[in-house]
Amino acid sequence: MTISPLTTVVAELSQMPQLPLVVRQLEALLAAEQPRRQEFYRTMSEDDKVEFINGEVVFQSPVKYRHSHAGENLFVLLKAFVDKHGLGDVGHEKLLVSLTRNDYEPDICYWQPATARQFTPDQMRFPAPDLVVEVLSPSTEAIDRDTQFKDYEAHGVTEYWLIDADAEVIEQYVLRDGQYVLAMKSRSGTLTSVAVVGFNIPVRAIFEASANLAALSDMLK
Repeated sequence: MTISPLTTVVAELSQMPQLPLVVRQLEALLAAEQPRRQEFYRTMSEDDKVEFINGEVVFQSPVKYRHSHAGENLFVLLKAFVDKHGLGDVGHEKLLVSLTRNDYEPDICYWQPATARQFTPDQMRFPAPDLVVEVLSPSTEAIDRDTQFKDYEAHGVTEYWLIDADAEVIEQYVLRDGQYVLAMKSRSGTLTSVAVVGFNIPVRAIFEASANLAALSDMLK
């Protein structure tokens, strides 16, 4: 059985003789973050793409044209499939996902029906999704590949996809025994979701308008 990274960290900490001192310092650090996090909730605007990560407010820069289109292409397909089959809900960019410590605005996220049915029209903060997709950019790639990767993994997000719009490559990570495993990395072929049952699309449909329209047409038949 695979041991999750979080379990490994806890096991290592448990062997430290100074553990009580470490715990006190961590509790103080987290307590100091809370006023900043509450201020973040109070002042955040629908016009900004902003996140709260490890105690800091992080503003995201505007994206490249190809970045925007890759995300939109995938969102259109995923939204159409989920709505057609009544499989839950799909969010795009401006929904705030609140985890234990951090708050993110993923490019795309998906919740299964049992969770989505609990959402209200005026809700502004959302629980961990079942699928998260991020389109990489130079300003966010380090966070996407490290902080968010570990955070989503620890919070049981079933799938995490990373799209490199410049190289036209998608990476699909699937949670197995509490740890993300790379299931696919490709610029072609078929992408099959684990979290969204029955959803499979050509990888090229994320990057090419003609392939996207063809996939959408097939999906809606």
